[in-house]
Amino acid sequence: MTQTIKKGKVGMNLTEGSILRCLVIFAIPIVLTNLVQQLYSMVDLAVIGQYVGTLGTIGVNTGGEIADLVAPIAMGFSTAGQIYISQLYGAREEGKIKKTVGTLLSFMILISIVLALAAIFFHTPILNLINCPKEAMDQASAYMVITAIGFPFIFGYYAVCGILRGMGESKRPLIFILVAAVINVVLDLVLVAGFHMEAAGTAIATVLAQIGSFGAAFIFMLRNREKFDFEARLSYFKLDGEVMKIIIKLGVPQVVRSLLVRFSMLWVNSTANSYGVIVSSTNSIGNKLQKFLEVFVQGVDTASASMVGQNLGARKIERAGKTTIYTLGCTLVCATVTSLLCLFCPKVIFGLFTKDPLVLDLGVTFLRIFILHFFVSAVIGAFQAMVTGCGFVELGFAIGILDGVVCKIGLSLIFVNLFQMGYQGLWWGVACSRILPCLICIGYYCSGKWKTRKLLTSGS
Repeated sequence: MTQTIKKGKVGMNLTEGSILRCLVIFAIPIVLTNLVQQLYSMVDLAVIGQYVGTLGTIGVNTGGEIADLVAPIAMGFSTAGQIYISQLYGAREEGKIKKTVGTLLSFMILISIVLALAAIFFHTPILNLINCPKEAMDQASAYMVITAIGFPFIFGYYAVCGILRGMGESKRPLIFILVAAVINVVLDLVLVAGFHMEAAGTAIATVLAQIGSFGAAFIFMLRNREKFDFEARLSYFKLDGEVMKIIIKLGVPQVVRSLLVRFSMLWVNSTANSYGVIVSSTNSIGNKLQKFLEVFVQGVDTASASMVGQNLGARKIERAGKTTIYTLGCTLVCATVTSLLCLFCPKVIFGLFTKDPLVLDLGVTFLRIFILHFFVSAVIGAFQAMVTGCGFVELGFAIGILDGVVCKIGLSLIFVNLFQMGYQGLWWGVACSRILPCLICIGYYCSGKWKTRKLLTSGS
């Protein structure tokens, strides 16, 4: 039975008013949240680089590879909950939203505990598998084991953010991540610069920051539980079979897609490590910078997916389609600004994380190669938001295979071996890897088939 969303509910109605205004207002807090998250992640790298040196930088980057694999799992299922809730919110189905919130929180915490135990017990084989330099093994091991303890808090934070964004609330996650950022920056300086705890100090700061962000999110839910029917009792945290099927159906392809991309990047990073410390350090810093520079595009895309979901749930098909076009305009602006920074001040950007002149010189090459990647990501992100928002999981899965395995690894091998481009071939392979998936997403949007897809709310 369909129920009406009560007044006083969290979030904003994305199905009414100016499309561009709704998109921008909803997207800005998401962009800022992603930006702060990347900033405090990069503080780890900056502090380690300045106070420990190149081996510390490699240790944190390599030891953080598993955390980089775990985060997409959290984001994938969080996005699944977000999209389902956004369609339910647009369709005004309050009862199903309550079931979805409880199921998503329970499911996410269970997964995180399993992954944390796996990372702790198998950290050494994992580091050997990705060719962690022997000189940095101690730093990487300490970082991986300690950060694994924070996995449940990462998953809890992403679950709450997915719930809120599905309802059109994007400001609160920004506050949660600001709490984490303050904790992380202060403790980084105290533990690494002050107590010289190296990578272990950075890891402790990261985990305590994650506890802080999840704690802030959970307190918000407790204080506002009547606004989205949250109940602080064990009976609330149960897995509803019907909701679980939808979350798994939506989440697994997104997780697989993200993991395939991360596994391909593990291969790229592992191969880059084999070229020596300078290339490895450049690649480590470059990866962090790439993630940082793309947070603007990713924030707009996340907002767009929720907006598309709400409008499709409300059966406002034309508005959902126009949202994608407005999203494309916003992401292209972001990509242009990012590319200008990479063209005109690459050494300034790289210089924030290293003093090594050889790494600085190679960093210029890295950033200029990735200008192509920034523009292609801007285009695919806008159209993929439609794929995500309408719940077309099969296409999302196909894109994941292309982007994560066929194109990234395949093109990298071609550039490295066929064109004899060495480590630069790895970077060109990654930069070109999203072109084919991008064309497929554009083709799907232009076909108009998303207009007649069965909604998640219809089949639940």
